[in-house]
Amino acid sequence: MAGQRTELTANNLTVAGYLSVPATGGPGVIVLQEWWGLVPHIEAVADRFAEAGYVAFAPDLYDGQATTSPDEAGKLMMALNIGETATKLRAVVHALLAHPATAGHPKVGVIGFCMGGQLALYAACENPEIGACVDFYGIHPNVKPNFANLSAPVLGLFAEKDAFVTPEAVAGLRSELDQHGKTYEFDTYPGTDHAFFNDTRPEVYHADAAYDAWDRVLRFFRANLS
Repeated sequence: MAGQRTELTANNLTVAGYLSVPATGGPGVIVLQEWWGLVPHIEAVADRFAEAGYVAFAPDLYDGQATTSPDEAGKLMMALNIGETATKLRAVVHALLAHPATAGHPKVGVIGFCMGGQLALYAACENPEIGACVDFYGIHPNVKPNFANLSAPVLGLFAEKDAFVTPEAVAGLRSELDQHGKTYEFDTYPGTDHAFFNDTRPEVYHADAAYDAWDRVLRFFRANLS
């Protein structure tokens, strides 16, 4: 199942991105990019969600820019306006809830990878309409979720050998969620590196961990968005 580049509009704001819709409709899921931008890998993840019965939208947070250079990706990530991004994500939440294909589903899910993982946490704290949040090894130094406002359960999936999201960082996130009495489940995959889910990067992709993580994500969304 293949989606298409399109735009969603809500709250007097139009957000470009990639939309993939199953024939039978289903709950909405927001797919948030890594620091590379809205690249084919993220579009493929949206298509996988549609195949699983979810109306998936991946917003283009860099407004058309994307890169394969780590240096350029870092610059794009750090230049991201967090306030504007929060406004975009709120519009996407409302647009997905209003989409005919999500009729009957009062909550949406959010999932993000790397930079997108941290933004998924942030979005879930800002939007009570988000009913489930998945964080794949999320990191962004300028994104500070207000966990006091979090109402969605969180699934956190991390890599043992992650030099960006270290075991100490995961422990810190766990501590913050515990302090606020939030519902979460974390798993760290042994022998894996940051971005182990990205099958377009053979130097870090870990097929077994990615397969298990995808199964965990689908079970998590089924339990919380159905």
